[in-house]
Amino acid sequence: MGPQQDRSMANGTAAARKEAKVAVHYRECQRNHAASIGGYAVDGCREFMASGAEGTAAALMCAACGCHRSFHRREVEPDCDCSSTTSG
Repeated sequence: MGPQQDRSMANGTAAARKEAKVAVHYRECQRNHAASIGGYAVDGCREFMASGAEGTAAALMCAACGCHRSFHRREVEPDCDCSSTTSG
């Protein structure tokens, strides 16, 4: 067998795909701290704040509540180009 090609480049889909920039924010913590006793209690953390620099393991832990980033509600804001107008 010869060298493998990147399949997305081989069929042209990567060239046709536009890179869309999106802004991702992590909001309030949704971790249930009382799940082990059958209850429901959240800690009240309102927004994720990274404990360390980007690219480190500490960047995935919240400085406010100590939870992993995955416990926080993920909010995605697509970057739309709203400059075009249509006349009707």
